[in-house]
Amino acid sequence: MKSPVKFRDNFWPRTFSDFFESENLPEWSKRFYDGESKFEIPSVNIKENESDFQVEVAAPGFEKKDFKIDCSDGMLTLQAEREEKKEAAEKGEMKRREFSYSSIKRSFNLPANIDEEGISARYENGILHLQLPKVKSAEAPPAKTIKVG
Repeated sequence: MKSPVKFRDNFWPRTFSDFFESENLPEWSKRFYDGESKFEIPSVNIKENESDFQVEVAAPGFEKKDFKIDCSDGMLTLQAEREEKKEAAEKGEMKRREFSYSSIKRSFNLPANIDEEGISARYENGILHLQLPKVKSAEAPPAKTIKVG
């Protein structure tokens, strides 16, 4: 059975972020990579039951209205965007900010046995819960022996 797999939209920015965000590099180096990418890839938990897949997506700080979930041609894409508020630090200068999800996106190739029309979602306590029901397949007909004439 084919299991859902994520796309890594921002592989290179995450790979190089520690290098380019180092305090020891001169200011000119930030022209090549500013440490920000359009979307972050949220972490997920996927559990398979006999009747469905249960997907939990870590998405803290969002509201229900921020999410857009599309399913087409066996591809499930979820994304959320919210306006990032710039906050002035009371004391000191912010040197690194890693836990700010202002935009997230993740896509999954769905197994063929998913009922795309029956997919549902709810958001609570920073977790997006998706239920992907499986298609109830008809029982296979019994094997038949065919004689060659």
